[in-house]
Amino acid sequence: MFSISLLWTCLASFVTIGWVDGLDNGLALTPPMGWLAWQRYRCITDCETYPDDCVNEQLFMRAADLLVSEGYAELGYQYLIVDDCWLAKNRSANGKLQADSQRFPSGIKALSDYVHSKGLKFGLYEDWGTKTCAGYPGVLGYEEVDAKTFAEWDVDYVKLDGCYSNVRLMDKGYPEFGKHLNNTGRPMVYSCSWPAYQEEKGMLIDYASMAKHCNLWRNYDDIDDSWDSMIKIADYFAQKQEFWAKYAGPGHWNDPDMLLIGNFGLTYDQSKTQMAIWAVLAAPLLMSNKLKEIRPEFKEILQNKEVIKINQDALGIQGHRVFKDKGIDIWTRPIEPINNGYYSYAIAFVSRRVDGAPYPYNITLKDFGMNNPNGYKVFNLYGNENTTSCNFNPESSLKVRVNPSGVVFLRMNAENSAEPCQDNSKTNFFK
Repeated sequence: MFSISLLWTCLASFVTIGWVDGLDNGLALTPPMGWLAWQRYRCITDCETYPDDCVNEQLFMRAADLLVSEGYAELGYQYLIVDDCWLAKNRSANGKLQADSQRFPSGIKALSDYVHSKGLKFGLYEDWGTKTCAGYPGVLGYEEVDAKTFAEWDVDYVKLDGCYSNVRLMDKGYPEFGKHLNNTGRPMVYSCSWPAYQEEKGMLIDYASMAKHCNLWRNYDDIDDSWDSMIKIADYFAQKQEFWAKYAGPGHWNDPDMLLIGNFGLTYDQSKTQMAIWAVLAAPLLMSNKLKEIRPEFKEILQNKEVIKINQDALGIQGHRVFKDKGIDIWTRPIEPINNGYYSYAIAFVSRRVDGAPYPYNITLKDFGMNNPNGYKVFNLYGNENTTSCNFNPESSLKVRVNPSGVVFLRMNAENSAEPCQDNSKTNFFK
């Protein structure tokens, strides 16, 4: 059954938390958006056998082209991020990182220049350890020189993993590397993996320090291409939300990992669900898919402008799961506009039911603490035909029907003037 006490605790935390200062780099004021190679392409280095899926410079040049030509870039997907397996097995004679000469014959600087020529930003993976997770050279012992190398290559985003490292020293090591990045004078978004490794060891994590030194951070295991993996991560975020959410905000974000949409593991309805939950969580929207093969219905989800607006809301408040009832999870997030001191909201009704017919569910606005006397206009973010032209008042009942493992995702705009729906407590707009 749902918990009213949990709801009020969550809503109170939205408006009482004290924001933690983020990095002094002015970046990631909204969650980063872009494309990252790892989930779809992993560490495929056999370019002869798998020419279209091999981790090489052509893969990333094609992805950069498609981000622009397919309309992703203009919607905010601006970061093109190279993940593990780009490196040569050894450093150069003078101790610098170098790309694999067979798969990246033009070098990383040339690839960075190509990405920038498309109007995009360039991201690169490394590891705070002796080796990357795939066994290539890590930054440990070379932190300053590697940070300078990234700046020389015009890198805009650094993803720093944590394999082959001392987990107990990450509290000092990750901030130290961040300072080296800042000292280069080049603005680089800094993505940390420090909490994911410490969480695995059951350690106490200094999230206040992380929010000060990192722009975003991975909290949990890598996502796999399945509904079970995606919903497990969502559940873990809900379990930790009272602690984690207060450290998220402009310039510093919790990261539940990549979007799976357009791959193999999620159905159409499940894909809409991931996009909705990630929007409520103010999560980075980093696709990892084969851009040229995304079917139109999945592309439509990734390019849903109204859902992207929720994710990129300027208030930067991470949402919460506030109800679990009858196989329906309800996630809410305060967003703009704020009228008469009342927040607007994004509300996702997520079905945990995996079979059967669409499930009907209803709840009144006042149960969410939505008490604006002028009411709220309701927008169906996955179906504009169900948008209201009148206001739902606090006594109104939201009635939805949610597909199995699907979502109904609504935007509730706090209004300045009352235009009440006629008997809207009995109106079912969202089927």
